[in-house]
Amino acid sequence: MSYETIINLIGSTTTSSGLRIKAKLNRKKYETGLKVSNADLAKVNLKPAKFHGDWNYSILPKLT
Repeated sequence: MSYETIINLIGSTTTSSGLRIKAKLNRKKYETGLKVSNADLAKVNLKPAKFHGDWNYSILPKLT
């Protein structure tokens, strides 16, 4: 597969409620090797999905 194929597959995604996805390739170089502490990660409000919740999840607003 090419980047173009993947971007087109993602970009053609819609839902029954009308959500549309826009996708584009970002060739920016990002720093690697950054570490996130367990304390910082614990502050992120993650909701695991029913299917493969270890891979699929929603990031929800911060708990107050």
